[in-house]
Amino acid sequence: MLRTAICCAVLLALPWCHGLVTKEKPVVAHFIVGNTYPYTRADWQRDISLAASKGIDGFALNMGNDSWQLDRVADAYDVARSMDSGFALFPSFDMGIIPCREERDGDMLRDFVNAYHNHSNQLAFKGNPLASTFGGQGCYFGQPTVNEGWRRVLKRGLPAVHFLASFFMDPGIYGSMDSADGAFSWDSAWPMGNYDITDEYDVEFRKYLKGRTYMAAVSPWFFTHYGVDTLNKNFIYRSDDWLLARRWELLVSGRDQIDIVQIITWNDYGESHYMGPIASAQPGSESWTNGFDHQGWLDLQAYYIRAYKTGTYPRVERDRLFLWGRLYPARAHTQDSLKKPMNSEFTEDFAWVVALLAAPAQIGLRCGESRVVENLPAGVSKLRLPLVHDCNVVAILVRDGATVLRFEPPGFRFSTTPHAYNYNAFVAASP
Repeated sequence: MLRTAICCAVLLALPWCHGLVTKEKPVVAHFIVGNTYPYTRADWQRDISLAASKGIDGFALNMGNDSWQLDRVADAYDVARSMDSGFALFPSFDMGIIPCREERDGDMLRDFVNAYHNHSNQLAFKGNPLASTFGGQGCYFGQPTVNEGWRRVLKRGLPAVHFLASFFMDPGIYGSMDSADGAFSWDSAWPMGNYDITDEYDVEFRKYLKGRTYMAAVSPWFFTHYGVDTLNKNFIYRSDDWLLARRWELLVSGRDQIDIVQIITWNDYGESHYMGPIASAQPGSESWTNGFDHQGWLDLQAYYIRAYKTGTYPRVERDRLFLWGRLYPARAHTQDSLKKPMNSEFTEDFAWVVALLAAPAQIGLRCGESRVVENLPAGVSKLRLPLVHDCNVVAILVRDGATVLRFEPPGFRFSTTPHAYNYNAFVAASP
């Protein structure tokens, strides 16, 4: 198992210590600071406490260069320190927002590293504070090449930084890029076509990194629905077939070659892959996120996080059912002023179910006339229920002839006549 230098150990309840060496593999969540304009210290405390309770070690703070964003980041670091929780933070510089053409454009990044490299809650890896990006493959910072630009900004005249680039480019470029200590593969979280998730990106990145740090991604969903007058993105990635569970299973099986896992995301409402509470300023996504709480995924994910960190799937101590799916048919037509999202043909009309069972049991699923009954062993099982007609989704767990659990999540109603295109997931977890 790789030895990891990381400035937190939430699961071990250890105090914070800069440069602490541990075999625990860090699991962090991507956090959009741009959605936190109204955030108070209490909001940060709520999110940090909730994330830590689900096995998440820290937040990758996706940040721009607005002064108010820097203020919110300062609050996050200060609150994390005041909580004495060992919860870690590190910058994920959003290079789609931060200018990077001129040499002086790198000053903001350098100033940030100087300000936080010794902070008690700054995530460190292999002994040095960690910094990452979202994009940046076109950043020259006044230098002849991208590689020289990033070397100038983060590798000269600064405290040592462990830099994980997240560039949207052929991973083969990393083979000749010495400015980066490793890479984060954002797109590894979803299949990039109409097929199931695989580890193709993991394999390709590791091939060219040649032993440098590799951070893999995991995400439960992807749907965004913005018109040309706003962000101009309207598409889905294929999120069927229990994407969250299957991606985690790939990460667990390949854990010896994966140094860090980054969850996409805690609070990106605009792309529908948020797992935290809907509790901040939404980026115009209210029409497809309001009423679609995703926190049920956190408990399911906690099970897989523990398996990734230890290399062994934990024994299930309590029966839990996790259900999710779209509320409207993929092929339905609406009066939406915005056209149907691209790739909508990639998804099928099913309720996706993951059962965590403490002992063998029978699970029954139904929605109107659609029914599925299966006898399942203890541990983790996956089921799916076709969604055809207007109906409410119901799950029943029976053991030894007695009903142990009847779960009919309020709001999980499939409707064949949507008013607008909404491919977001409705998520529910049994008590």
